[in-house]
Formats: sequence, C-alpha cells, structure tokens
Amino acid sequence: MKKTLLLFWMIAAVSVAGCSSKESAVSMDQEPVQQQQDAESLLLEEARRMIKDVFFAFDSAELDQVAVSQLKNNAAWLVQHGSISVLIEGHCDERGTYEYNMALGERRAEVTKSFLEKAGVSTSRLETVSYGEERPFAPGHDEAAWAKNRRAHFVVQ
Repeated sequence: MKKTLLLFWMIAAVSVAGCSSKESAVSMDQEPVQQQQDAESLLLEEARRMIKDVFFAFDSAELDQVAVSQLKNNAAWLVQHGSISVLIEGHCDERGTYEYNMALGERRAEVTKSFLEKAGVSTSRLETVSYGEERPFAPGHDEAAWAKNRRAHFVVQ
C-alpha cells in the first residue's frame, strides 16, 4: 500500500512538473507576440489622444487658423508614426437638407485629407466618409451644439 501511494505521488509530481515546463515553454514563445500586441495597443491609445478633430464655420469647408494649427499637429504625429491610419469623417450640424449636408461633410473630410497629404501623410493611410448631420456629437439645437457638430472627426485604425 505504501509503495502504491508513493508511486502515485511520484507520477503526479512528474506529471505536474512536465505540464508546467510545457506551459512555460509556450508562454516564453508567446511572450514576444504579447509584447508586440501590447505595444500596438499603446500606440493606438496614444494616437486617439494625440489626433484631434477640426471644426468648421457654418456652411463652410474652409480651414481656419485653429483648424490649420491642429492639422499641423495631427500631420506631424502621423508622419512620425507611419503604422497608424485614420478614417476622416465629415460631419455637419442639423441645418440644411440631407443631400446638402452629405455633400458638405464630404468636402470637409476631403479638405482635411488634402491638408494631411500635403503635409506628408501617405494617401494610403487616409480614408474619408461623410455622415452629414446623421451622427451629431452634441445633441442640442443651438449654436453651441451646432459648432461642435461641424467637424472632421478622426477615427484611428
């Protein structure tokens, strides 16, 4: 009986030791992959903090000085971090027809994209879409809300 019990414990100990060494070998192989995924995740988080939206005047797709300054910052960051791509969404306030706002949102997204391209960001890293008035950032029906909704919004990819 003692020999059987001793044999059982020895087999159990060898099994556990064998499993843990296999697990640690797998963990060591997966460690660089996990570190790379963590680094990519941190870079995406940083991009979401650093790349800021730009805003437009009523019925306009022209970049003002504030928008130009922000786009220069966005472009510098994007040039420095060549693995990041962005979707530029063109948005409008609720005034105007659906068709008009879709076209205006497209012009806003395209002027923003054009600025970034001229600043050195590769075209292949930039996409545009217009949402017109369909996805307001601010829900109100006054100038304060409308000003927040007239924007080019960046979605980091």
